[in-house]
Amino acid sequence: MIKAGIIGATGYAGAELVRLLLGHKETQIAWYGSRSYIDEKYAKVYGNMFQLVEDVCLDDKIEQLARQADVIFTATPQGFLAGVLTEEILQHAKVIDLSADYRLKDVKTYEKWYQIEHKSPQFLAEAVYGLCEVNRDQVKQARLVANPGCYTTCSILTAYPLIKEGLIDPNTLIVDAKSGTSGAGRGAKLPNLFCEVNENVKAYGVASHRHTPEIEEQLSYAAREVVTINFTPHLVPMNRGILATEYASLKKIKQADGTYAYPSYEQVKAAYDKYYEKEYFVRVLDRGVCPETKWVEGSNFVDIGFQIDERTARIVMMGAIDNLVKGAAGQAVQNMNLLFGFPETEGLQLVPMFP
Repeated sequence: MIKAGIIGATGYAGAELVRLLLGHKETQIAWYGSRSYIDEKYAKVYGNMFQLVEDVCLDDKIEQLARQADVIFTATPQGFLAGVLTEEILQHAKVIDLSADYRLKDVKTYEKWYQIEHKSPQFLAEAVYGLCEVNRDQVKQARLVANPGCYTTCSILTAYPLIKEGLIDPNTLIVDAKSGTSGAGRGAKLPNLFCEVNENVKAYGVASHRHTPEIEEQLSYAAREVVTINFTPHLVPMNRGILATEYASLKKIKQADGTYAYPSYEQVKAAYDKYYEKEYFVRVLDRGVCPETKWVEGSNFVDIGFQIDERTARIVMMGAIDNLVKGAAGQAVQNMNLLFGFPETEGLQLVPMFP
């Protein structure tokens, strides 16, 4: 049994961490950190935890927490962890950060896109990007895990095998993604009020969304060249879920008879199977079936489908996740399982909820 501490336990991602860890056989939550609700009972903040959690909310003193916990989850705004992380903390506990503070290796890129100064760039080199299906072996050895963003998890996993296998031109990639409102956090913001969101769909962060360089960096590793994409997120009136629809030009590949042609359905499917056939949390759907957010809600699954457009020699790739589970807390627990040698599915064998 390991002890876990959560800083930011009263945000949406933090609350999802609590829900998942309460069902984890190998973990005890030792610290419910929340600057906004210090000394208040956690179950008063989240009534679904009534008679399940008797603890009160504590502060965000991470150095004190590091002496009590084996693993620390920071579900905090950008800049928090970078401003407080020290070598002493990492010597006492492993840290899984759900913010973007350690996802990007280039500090200048981080500061440009997030518009804040990075206070601890000395830890960037050792931080492991916690996309488990891609970096599993590195995660197992890490002290500091940068938990990927929700849009990025969906966008990267949807296109990764085809870029890795050279079946598409990565610099033609366009990612059009839709997210439920929980992705914006629990803070009170005018654009997220019910009357602003309901009966409406809108694009935002057009050509400027801060997840763009994260997607580009990780896909560049897969392509072994610098990748530049178009990424446009949209807000839709639902609580949870992300659907990414991605478009790219196919590349001609050598066939068995020595000629070159665009890949067939079977060749594309074989590429997905090569990387995901043994991945419990990635479900490549049957031919002609498109992912839907309702079939992954409340789960750690990624559903992926694709359709080849022979008329344009392009491919349409689609991925769906629950932004609070695989896009945040579920992936963080998956990373924790890797760090401590637990079965990767422990605490995460969640059947998607419907309706």
